[in-house]
Amino acid sequence: KEEEVNNEDLIVSPMVGIVYLSPDPTKPPFVNEGDHIKQGDTVAVIEAMKTFNNVRAPRSGVIKKILITSGKPAEYGEKLMIIE
Repeated sequence: KEEEVNNEDLIVSPMVGIVYLSPDPTKPPFVNEGDHIKQGDTVAVIEAMKTFNNVRAPRSGVIKKILITSGKPAEYGEKLMIIE
């Protein structure tokens, strides 16, 4: 059974596309589990139709869990990360 997570504790995909957790394969990830983030920080990018779109933190907090693998497709509204 999945633990209950409040929607305000989720970062979700704003669009359909491929999620990348780092700016390019040679660079470190935008965030790691346990990182403190500020509202508006880029936590991932989504490639849709050859355009890269930043996924920004909806609020400040700590990355509790990263729920998606870099390079995998995401649906609109799919849960990407949990913040607390």
